[in-house]
Amino acid sequence: MATIRRVPNLEHHFQLVVTRVYEEGDQELLEDEDETDEERVFLISQELEFRIGESDGEPTLVWRDLDGDVDEFFEFVAPGTNEPTRAFFETCMYRAMYERKYKKSADNTRDTDFEEFTWHSRPSSDGVKVTPRRKAPSKTHAVRSPSTSVVASPLASEPPAENDTPPSPAKHTLDTSTELLISCEAELYSWDTNTERFNNQGIVVANIMRPKNTLFQYWLTAENDAGLLLAHQITQDMNQRFSHRMLSLTWNHQADDGSQSSWLFRFSEEYLAAFLQKFTECLWETLHQSSWAKLKADEQNYAVSANDDVEMRDVENDDDDEEEVLSELDPDEEPSDDEEDYDEDEGTTMIPGSDRNSQLTVGYKGDRSYVVRGNNIGVFNHSVDNGVKYYGSITKLSTPKGKGFKPKHVMLHDQDTKMVLMNPSEPHSLFSMDIERGKIVEEWKVHDDVMVDHIAPDNKFAQTTREQTLVGVSHNSLFRIDPRVSGNKMVENEYKQYVSKNKFSGVTTTANGRLAVASEKGDIRLFDSIGKNAKTALPPLGDPIIGIDVTADGRYIVATTKTYLLLIDTLIGEGRYQGSLGFDRSFPATAKPIPRRLQLRNEHVAYMGSISFTPAKFNQGPGKEENAIVTSSGQFVIAWDFKKVKKGYLDQYEIKKYEDHVVQDSFKFGDDKEIIVALDNNVLAINKKNLKKPNRHSLAPQGSFGSRSNIVNAPY
Repeated sequence: MATIRRVPNLEHHFQLVVTRVYEEGDQELLEDEDETDEERVFLISQELEFRIGESDGEPTLVWRDLDGDVDEFFEFVAPGTNEPTRAFFETCMYRAMYERKYKKSADNTRDTDFEEFTWHSRPSSDGVKVTPRRKAPSKTHAVRSPSTSVVASPLASEPPAENDTPPSPAKHTLDTSTELLISCEAELYSWDTNTERFNNQGIVVANIMRPKNTLFQYWLTAENDAGLLLAHQITQDMNQRFSHRMLSLTWNHQADDGSQSSWLFRFSEEYLAAFLQKFTECLWETLHQSSWAKLKADEQNYAVSANDDVEMRDVENDDDDEEEVLSELDPDEEPSDDEEDYDEDEGTTMIPGSDRNSQLTVGYKGDRSYVVRGNNIGVFNHSVDNGVKYYGSITKLSTPKGKGFKPKHVMLHDQDTKMVLMNPSEPHSLFSMDIERGKIVEEWKVHDDVMVDHIAPDNKFAQTTREQTLVGVSHNSLFRIDPRVSGNKMVENEYKQYVSKNKFSGVTTTANGRLAVASEKGDIRLFDSIGKNAKTALPPLGDPIIGIDVTADGRYIVATTKTYLLLIDTLIGEGRYQGSLGFDRSFPATAKPIPRRLQLRNEHVAYMGSISFTPAKFNQGPGKEENAIVTSSGQFVIAWDFKKVKKGYLDQYEIKKYEDHVVQDSFKFGDDKEIIVALDNNVLAINKKNLKKPNRHSLAPQGSFGSRSNIVNAPY
């Protein structure tokens, strides 16, 4: 049956409700009733284009499907309905539209006041295909829908620009059987690609909700007097960013067609902390599929602190280098006109084979870089003018037994005279290649039962020395490998295995041989040596870590996830071991380090599309201070100024876009300016000064900017 119902606690708003339940005597007028579990709800407004029709001699109610194309409609057939009832229902619909539009009672209106709401057919053009109407069930048909569809008209704080298409009403569906977890007032902003600003969409109620019939699924929603404006599922790809200075939450939403939009809630000071807490809990449960309550108090504090944006500890203030943090609501600063421009020096790829480049490793001695391409390795010289030149190729890689393979990982060794290769077909062994001969000369069988998933040098600069040992990691163990021992190359007394499946995903070493081991679960363990228990175990935030690096002195760690970098200061700030590093002593339970998220600004992601970082690296070299972090995503090389990061400027980065996909990038050894970049089919060098502050022209493809209404309505 079809009824008209007043929206509870919302004056002058009514709903057209179609339900499968029919009880004789029901009033079809303005009643405050709760929705049933099997009904469809439509907010009554002029946009519905409501009218009375007829089908096979029976009266029908017809209205637009705001989720469908412009010519798609619902049709409700009401057999046996007499003319007075039909006319009365039609009048009530017009009264509801009148009250919604003019925000006043329709009691004293006349029929002429409803003429503007009467639908008139539009002239059709020749050749235009009309989509058939959808049948809305009558009282003899069941409506199987537990959801509520609410019409929401986006707000606008200013008139549309002359050439902009004004936002059209949009509709979003959300399960009615939801539990409200937190709700507070906020300002809603949406990023406008034309003006390059966050536009104020008005005051809304910001909510986090949970469907009652699902586990660990949460939604971020916004609503106002008109109804639900947006509902975005909380996922790891939201790229969320809380700012205590701006009292804001910014996030991205990816539509079904892959397009990105950027949104912002701005809270009053009293609400931000509570919203941050609840959002963190929900995201953690989504990622872990486990209850937040199972975490220890210090682990909960660690996860929440990752979203804070306070300045890092013990950072010297340099007045000459201070910069004001840019406002999230202001346009991006354009690149300086007096910034020196550098040409890129490309090494034309002549590596044989039809594969694409897959890995880059930068030499420590001899100024060379090596690029893996299928079962071949390209060799590139670093020229005196800070460029790269193709030198030659090591082709048709094969084991000493003559079996060819494509290495999954390579690492330079023994002052760049050797290269250690990992063969995915033989995970228990490593293979040693003589670089000068261009030939694999040895197989190092590490262990009969333990696989080698990741390797690292004995210490940060071991590859510049004759050090022979290296570090290996399996999914649940850490061990030393010594190729000089007879038989299996694992050093038995330097082996640490965990009973559980830790899913270790990377290892890195400091200048004095301390180790940091990351996992797919997102946790990080710090060791002072191999074979002992970890001195520090940092709990997971939930996102898998795909790469990890550390400064030479061990003070800072950068861990890479798909959508953000995690920066951790290992200095113990209080307690018995104050001043020590987490590699050597354990953090007090009440004073674990505060992780910092380095992530791209949401408005930049709206131009760039999905983010998928490659493992981030510090610049490095003996006696060199780390002052930059470099990574890449898609077609973009991205670098953070580490000095600014330590001052709390976490979103101050520079970008360079290429026409080709960036496979991997790394600073030239001993240099903090020259970046070696491997593309799918090319290798080049770029000076860090050639990276620019991002804006829409440098980030997005030409002609990709949508209209204002496209951006506003992207999540629907």
